Amino acid sequence: MLLSESQTMRRSRTIVIVCLLAVVGGFVYVHAKIHRYDHRIITRLDQLDTDPWPRPRVAIVFGASVYSNGDLSPILEDRVDTAIELYRARKVDRILVSGDNRHPSYNEPKAMSDYLVTHAVAPRDVIVDYAGRSTYETCLRAKEIFGLERAVLVSQGYHLPRALFLANQLGLDAVGVAGDLRLKPKIDYQSAREWAAEVKAYFNLHLWPPDAILGNKEIIR
Repeated sequence: MLLSESQTMRRSRTIVIVCLLAVVGGFVYVHAKIHRYDHRIITRLDQLDTDPWPRPRVAIVFGASVYSNGDLSPILEDRVDTAIELYRARKVDRILVSGDNRHPSYNEPKAMSDYLVTHAVAPRDVIVDYAGRSTYETCLRAKEIFGLERAVLVSQGYHLPRALFLANQLGLDAVGVAGDLRLKPKIDYQSAREWAAEVKAYFNLHLWPPDAILGNKEIIR
């Protein structure tokens, strides 16, 4: 039986609505999964107790944009400065900087390492990961290459739920310290971007893991 034009339009609208509801439901499901670890986000250093942890206690700093002259972007500077505060407060013993160095002309980890050393962090306490091209890869390599079982993740508050989700799901027992010292996040833009990034993280974990660079172990001691 042929459908009338109005029936066809109603059926089409129904299909569109069902698809939209499925997409929204998927986003909500993933968002809830990602934010299971929100209670592990620490906003003040005096809330962080790493004294019982095995030594060395390690902070992981996630990479972000570096300018062409080698200066850290405000987001990255906040992250690294937060790690320095942890180090000076003797909350951590080592700082693992992990970021993108896939092109010879662009090197986030080196810029972070240089900044740390020029801000009175002992060079022996700075560990550099040149293959942390994504949050997933940084967390995976921290466990598989650098041998970490526990860590303090340092990033902005909007990024930490996703980082904590990936780290803990990959077997790295992690807490997060929010590096929001000066930079006020642009909530609308970053929230929208994080929703998409959360879906990507979920699929990376369960369906399509990135082609992470792995190799010889470099155990942090």
